[in-house]
Amino acid sequence: MILSLTLLLLCQLLGEIAARGAGLPVPGPVIGMALLLGVLAWRDRDPRGLPAPLVDGTLETTAKGLLAHLSLLFVPAGVGVVGRLDVLAAQGPALAVALVVSTVAALIATAYTFVWVSRRVGR
Repeated sequence: MILSLTLLLLCQLLGEIAARGAGLPVPGPVIGMALLLGVLAWRDRDPRGLPAPLVDGTLETTAKGLLAHLSLLFVPAGVGVVGRLDVLAAQGPALAVALVVSTVAALIATAYTFVWVSRRVGR
């Protein structure tokens, strides 16, 4: 489990370094997930020589455990919002409009992407 957590955090760290060092407009954790995807693809092609926790399912179990407790990571953000209710009251209508517009835009983009992919696949 320690090796699995180390790999997950190392991918995130390398993603942060790449994003900040190169000044990329992509968040570091997104780059870290791409790095982790590359590591997993490499692992699945040629698992020889890798430590057991990376090939015996421990990495997946560790990741599922983190995802099962992901909601705990929202507690500090919620406390921060409650601590700044004055800002929320002052900017509430603008935040609500931004939230609704961005949600609708994401749904429209998802629908168009689905239609585009389904036409490319031929279904």
